[in-house]
Amino acid sequence: MTTGEGPHRAGEWAAAVGQRLGLGRLLPLGGPADGAWIAERAAVAVLRGAVTEREPGAVLGRLRIALAAPDSAPGPEVEPPPSALPPGPLRIEAGMSALSGRPLPAAADALRSALFTAAGDRLGLVVAEVDVRVTELLDAPPGRTPPAPAEVHGARAADDAGRAAAGVPGVVTLTRALGHPVHTGPGRVRVELATDPAHRALDVARAVRGAVTDAVEGRPSVAVLVTAVVERDRVTGLG
Repeated sequence: MTTGEGPHRAGEWAAAVGQRLGLGRLLPLGGPADGAWIAERAAVAVLRGAVTEREPGAVLGRLRIALAAPDSAPGPEVEPPPSALPPGPLRIEAGMSALSGRPLPAAADALRSALFTAAGDRLGLVVAEVDVRVTELLDAPPGRTPPAPAEVHGARAADDAGRAAAGVPGVVTLTRALGHPVHTGPGRVRVELATDPAHRALDVARAVRGAVTDAVEGRPSVAVLVTAVVERDRVTGLG
């Protein structure tokens, strides 16, 4: 028998699954001891924005981030989020369209440099390789339509861990892409959040780990998942 609540719960479940899949891979920030991860979707958005600023003549196509050497990645020292990649150097694969009048090696090198710099300076990703492939030649600079800024559905801090995390500079809001903003277990806590683009994501995650460890009785092991990098005015209603 189907109850009136059944379709509603099924819709919520489908929305949650879609949101989780939309995050992409959960990429390690920093090293094994940092206990921090970032959603691939969030990382890609930051990298695309950096390329637009630094290399206006290049059109970035497909962008994918994965472990550079999956078989040799060390195990994390902090329990990771479900299905997260283990800490280890990353590889960025990027396709690009380039202006036909510019030497292709120079165009590819400039894009590679922009991606390396943004990955480290803006996010804290440890990148070992950037593979750039030119997929198209352009006769004229492309017209650009800036992408609409991302929006994030915020979540309220409901416990000591959440309040401690929310109070760290650079934290825009807690989020709940994996169900709840704060996940707890015996001796461990995982916090989901969005960071401000003016702060390096890894630095914010490290500060959150320290604040939550100090705020929660027993000083648990703390992991942080950055699900978005957005301005504060892009946060929608808190749930």
